[in-house]
Amino acid sequence: MLIIIGSIVGLGCVLGGYVAMGGKLMVLWQPFELVIIGGAGVGAFIVGNPKPVLKAGLNGFKTAFKGPKYSKDDYLELLSMLYSTFKLAKSKGMLALEQHIEKPEESKLFTQFPKFMADHHNMDFLCDYLRLMTLGSENPHEMESLMDMELEVHHQEDHLAQSAINAFGESFPALGIVAAVLGVIKTMGSISEPPEVLGKLIGGALVGTFLGILMSYGIVSPIAAACKATMEHDSKYLMCIKAGLLAHLQGYAPAVSVEFARKSLMSNVRPTFYEVEEATSKVQSV
Repeated sequence: MLIIIGSIVGLGCVLGGYVAMGGKLMVLWQPFELVIIGGAGVGAFIVGNPKPVLKAGLNGFKTAFKGPKYSKDDYLELLSMLYSTFKLAKSKGMLALEQHIEKPEESKLFTQFPKFMADHHNMDFLCDYLRLMTLGSENPHEMESLMDMELEVHHQEDHLAQSAINAFGESFPALGIVAAVLGVIKTMGSISEPPEVLGKLIGGALVGTFLGILMSYGIVSPIAAACKATMEHDSKYLMCIKAGLLAHLQGYAPAVSVEFARKSLMSNVRPTFYEVEEATSKVQSV
């Protein structure tokens, strides 16, 4: 929604300022210039990226428009789930978690938390490291290094999507010049026409440069920035799980481990200590 509002404000100011200076909007209506720039940009985007990156780039556009995936309530649910998991492990031992992590979709522990269950990446991340703990991996430093390596892979995958969108946007100014040059070539073929006709043709040719720059810096590049910011915001979900797991591995009580996890969250989505305490008190024991 913010992207749409921002785009409307930007385009409105550009076009409004142009009209206020006495410009005529119909001069800017050059659909074939748009076809040249947009078509060449899409073609270059396809040529320059392998299939997985193309798919990630398209998903990146969706991510930018949807905004952050997780709200304060979602993180409150996550912290409650971590508390319930750590409490079970402390009271009955790590092996008590084995039946839950092997078939999480059937687990009475995890099915209490539908938002967490909905994303298999988050589920796999938690279950993989809990499984390592049940198998005897008890060194927090080694576990942290392994988690950091996996999170770095996630970061690189996200960066590929953002970089692909950014490169897509950066191609438009040059392609706008291509469209403008083609317009000039067309104008030179009508050099014998009167000045009013030539003026219209030259104006139409220059629209290509205008569209290329506007599409790049006014639309696509801001979307790439929004995609990056959203992905970084959502990455805190896994970071929260990591902080809780490492605290639990070092022997802290469930409430303290959850507090470690809570502190890793951004302030705008971080529940208070008392909100977490109230939420965890309502979780059903398994």
